[in-house]
Amino acid sequence: MDPRARLIGLLLALGGLMVTVDTTVTLVAVPAIIADLDSTLPAVQWVTSGYLLGVVAVIPLAGWAANRYGARRVYVTALAVFTLSSALAGLAWDAGSLIAFRVLQGLGGGLLTPVGQAIGLRAVSRESRGRLMSLLGLPLVIGPVLGPPLAGWLVDASSWRWIFLLNVPIGVAAVPLCARLLPREPAGPASASRMDWTALAQVSGGAVLLVLGCTLVGESGAVTAEAGVTLGAGLLLLAAFVVRALRVDAPLVDLRLLRHRPLAVGLTVLACFGAAYFGAMSILPIYVQAVRGDPAALAGTVTVPMALAVGGTLQVATRLVDRLPPRRIVLTGVTVGLLGTVALLITTTSGAPYPLIAVAAAVLGVGSGATLMPTMTVALRDLEHGDTPRGTALLALVQQLAGAVGVALVATVLTVLVSARVPELAATGDGGLAAMLALDPAARAALGTRLAGAVGAGYAVAAVLVALGAVAAAVGLRHAARAGDRADASRSPA
Repeated sequence: MDPRARLIGLLLALGGLMVTVDTTVTLVAVPAIIADLDSTLPAVQWVTSGYLLGVVAVIPLAGWAANRYGARRVYVTALAVFTLSSALAGLAWDAGSLIAFRVLQGLGGGLLTPVGQAIGLRAVSRESRGRLMSLLGLPLVIGPVLGPPLAGWLVDASSWRWIFLLNVPIGVAAVPLCARLLPREPAGPASASRMDWTALAQVSGGAVLLVLGCTLVGESGAVTAEAGVTLGAGLLLLAAFVVRALRVDAPLVDLRLLRHRPLAVGLTVLACFGAAYFGAMSILPIYVQAVRGDPAALAGTVTVPMALAVGGTLQVATRLVDRLPPRRIVLTGVTVGLLGTVALLITTTSGAPYPLIAVAAAVLGVGSGATLMPTMTVALRDLEHGDTPRGTALLALVQQLAGAVGVALVATVLTVLVSARVPELAATGDGGLAAMLALDPAARAALGTRLAGAVGAGYAVAAVLVALGAVAAAVGLRHAARAGDRADASRSPA
């Protein structure tokens, strides 16, 4: 890439890093927030859930807004909203205000990733898009790994408020830089200004209800009546949106793009592997703190090799997409990811020492780095100029929904396994997970084998999801490669 394109990639990566880190930082800070704001655990849990709901609600607007108002203008506005809401979250006076500001933060952050990817892909040639995506993808993958350790350090060193206030100076510096350096694009035609409000209500409402239902299932460990109604309503709204999107001429989220086989295959692989990756990410902190009884700081330390493996592999694998057959790279990544997930299943259930667990996590990191961003690059790089924002929005929406489903599925399985294998903890009414954290050292040592077997078995869910992603990659990318070869042959001169 030329220096200007590389600078654009780094600027967009900075915005992506802010968004992905803020998705997970509150998990570590929950006890401090409860104590400082004199609140309760159920209320403060919505500090994280509210942010995710805001992100999911606004993603469907990304493609329409970028084409209507210009991608740079939308990106800079979203970055300013994210920065302002970060400052407000850091100054929140109670749990209600903090949740409200986190939802606003999600509304800004939800636009940054898909619109940023569209800007980046448009700024470089097809032959350089793998290298560009390697820059954009680094924060998207390592942010969830580095967020909790960073939050723990900030909470211990100062206050939970700094996990939000830290965004302010970064955002204040990034907004004028992005306004000046990102490519200028004209606003779309007047016809693009028509907003399909019915479609927006269907897709955003359905996505929010689906994530909310998954959150309720994960919290209770079962499909309660409330969770079932929420999930059912979400699925009905999304089904109605699919029907509408296939009938109207200019849909809000263009599902017709799925006729582009690389995009359809990429979405399938990312849905399976993404759900597995984010679901697996939620297990290790519980294992370290609830099963082993060690501090949160150690949980963050164990994940550092994984973060380094993800980052290093991603930089190499995504660049190789420009030079090697994508199917070979993605299949290698999914296979290594499956090996890492199985290794985590074995090491955690057997009570292996932390160095071995860290090695297993690093293997999963290598597989993730060779799968997620290379797959996204393959899915998006051949889209037409005007289709790129709609493609990135569709991809981002599927990723967020897959991540929410994966985390909720793993949480549900963990709750069921703990209740079944350690029934003396199930009487607490929360499936035993909170009771695990409150165990004294003697009781934890007595239950250690059963606790490890119950929590570590959650990796079996992730392994099944990764295996499904491997099948999708093996079959789908093979057909996509054949279709691409036929298209190249038809374009070649006789």
